[in-house]
Parts: sequence; structure tokens; C-alpha cells
Amino acid sequence: MPVFCPKSEFSKVFPSQAEILEYFNCVAAKFDVSRHIVVNTEWEGACWQELTNTWLVKLRDISTGETYYQECKILISAVGGLVNPNYFDVTGIEDFQGDIFHTARWRPEISLRQKNVIVVGNGCSASQLVPTIVEDAKNISQFIRTPQYYLRNENMEINGKWRFFFRYVPGALFFFRILVFLFLESTAVRFNVTGDGLRARDQSAERSRAYIRETAPEKYWSLLMPKYEIGCKILATGFSLTQYDVELIGRNGRTRSEHWNDFGYKEAYKSIAMCQFPNFFYVLGPNSGKSHTSTIYSIENYVDLIIQVIAPVVHDQSSFVEVKTKSEKNYNVILHDAIGKTIFNNSCFSYFIDQTTQKNWFVYPWSSFDMWYDTHFGFSNDWIYESGTVGNMVLEGMFDGTLTKIF
Repeated sequence: MPVFCPKSEFSKVFPSQAEILEYFNCVAAKFDVSRHIVVNTEWEGACWQELTNTWLVKLRDISTGETYYQECKILISAVGGLVNPNYFDVTGIEDFQGDIFHTARWRPEISLRQKNVIVVGNGCSASQLVPTIVEDAKNISQFIRTPQYYLRNENMEINGKWRFFFRYVPGALFFFRILVFLFLESTAVRFNVTGDGLRARDQSAERSRAYIRETAPEKYWSLLMPKYEIGCKILATGFSLTQYDVELIGRNGRTRSEHWNDFGYKEAYKSIAMCQFPNFFYVLGPNSGKSHTSTIYSIENYVDLIIQVIAPVVHDQSSFVEVKTKSEKNYNVILHDAIGKTIFNNSCFSYFIDQTTQKNWFVYPWSSFDMWYDTHFGFSNDWIYESGTVGNMVLEGMFDGTLTKIF
């Protein structure tokens, strides 16, 4: 359950994008982090510098196209997963006279009022988009490849009385959030390969079918009702996982691709670290995804874990920290054994099954209580801390053969 900087004055249970963005901006202003943020910048690669125990990071200014380098002691990839859209390419698209844009590249200056609108896809983004624009558009045609499970969602308003109650009654908002957290956590049973899990999935699937029969014309029922088991497709498929394509070079010139090839699949110890990549960490790395509850909860837990791990480095008690190879391997054996006991194993075709390795790179298979415990306790023996001296030197620049002077 996320507890960092709660807000008591959201207008709805599921607030709009504008309201959420305003909240983010207010949090950034409150803690004075905005001045430390550089925007319109793409991370293009990073290389570990053995002699300095630092990372040399390659960055590109999106506005100007200029490439530059930044040295850092600790490198954390917190770029998110669903950021860069897949390229939309269909025959004849060059002849289309209207506007085309992805939901992740929304163009607010374009009005949809009294226009014929085509929505391609029916994932999470589409399920939020269509109800929002239905009042403005003249007509909406939606093209789908695979049916989805949909359930009724009453987006209740939080009126002034409730907002007053949450703001001024001590513990009221916290207690409400606990109830929401526990309710969401109770739904996790449906993903287990057990009798209880099967019954829970069947009940959810039947509620979805009943909702479709109640709200959609009968001629569309066969198109809208999925044939696969509920839970097999959770995510939208409209994004490219470019955060894992960035060139990352660790010890002895070892690349991330080589590391994953040796393991046989995308992975990271507790989702945050890889051996031979010192002082490098992920937030929402491989197998950090929760299929039934808040991503913010996952982020906060992994940030807490990273802060604990890097503390000796930050306080100059160690030059770098690196996860032990044995710990990383053992964790992945346990992880994929647990995934095999859920519907998210490789028998369930979905976006988060790597079709090359047949391994699930996305799902965290345990409960949120397990995640909290695993990111706060019982990991101190899994790390190597080492010290070293740092001097002035000229290092061969990464990627392009130029020289970069580091002082």
C-alpha cells in the first residue's frame, strides 16, 4: 500500500490524467526535486569505468539532437516500462488525410468534436480512452485483435464531505487505503494454479460475460468474449520495451545482452541488480510487475531496497556494491518456480512471455506482503562491497571511439 505523500482531495476514485499530473507536480514542488530534473533527454547507453568505479552515461538532447556524457557513481534505471509506443504501420497509412497519434503521444490541440474516430486496439489505454471521448466524437469505430475481459467500473465521486473527512480525521485516509489494499490483495488468488484459483477465475470470467451480455448488442458477443483464461493478458500491447535495448556495458566489457544470454532470459536479482554491473540498479526491472494492485506500491518498495543497498557507497564507506552471482542465480530459480505455480507460466501466451526463451520477464509471483518483506529484510548477505581509489585519468570514450577526460 503506497504511503508516501498521500492526497486527501482527489475528486474521484479513478481521477483523470490532468488531476494525477497535477498531484505529481505538487509532490515535486513540495520536495524541491524539479530543479534536479533535466527533461527532453534520452538515455542511449552507459559503460562501467573500472579505474574510477563510476558509470559513464551517454545522453542525447531530444530537442537539439546533441549527444553528451555524464559521469556518475550510482546509475539507476527508473525510466519505466510503457513509455515509447510501438510504431503504427499499416498499408496505405501514408494516404490517410486525418490525424494519427498514439495515446502516449496525445495531442490536446486536436479536437475530436463531431469527428469520425478510429481506435486501434482494446488494451488498457483504449479502455480508458473510448469512454472519455465518446461524448465528443461523432462516431467511434474500434478495431481489436483479441477480446479482453471487462468488468463494470463505477467511478465514484469523492464529494466534499468525504474529502473533509479524509483530510481532518486522523487516520481516516490511511484506514481507507488499507481497505483498498486488502481488497485488491484478496483478488490475487485468481492467478494461482489451484482449485481456489480456478473457481475465482471462473467467477470473474462469468461476471465479465454477464456484463457484456447486459451492455453490448448480441451480434457482438462472440467478438467481445475472450476464449483464453482470465489473467493471461493483463497489459496493453501498444508499447515497445526500449528500456532494455539501451547499450549497457559492465565489467570487462560485458554487455547486458551477454549477461542475459548466459542466464537464458531477461532477469535481475530481486528485480533491481545484476552481477558484474556494479552500482547499477533498476526500478521496475524484470519481474517486478504486479498483476492485481498498485505499481506505485512496487516502486516504493524497490526504492527502499536500493536506498538500503547503496547507503555505504553514498556515505563513502565503499566504492561500489555488486550482487553476488550465486544469490542472483538462486533468486531466479526460486522466482521461476513460483511463476510456474501461477497462470503466468509459459503455457499462457501473453505479452510478458518472451517468445524466444519462453520465460516470463514481467510478473512478480508472490503477494504484496512478500514484496514488502523481501525488499526490507533478509538480503544483507547477497551483496559484495569493495573499496578502491579514484584518480585523474583519460578514458577511452564509449560507443563512438572519442576520448572523454574525467577528473
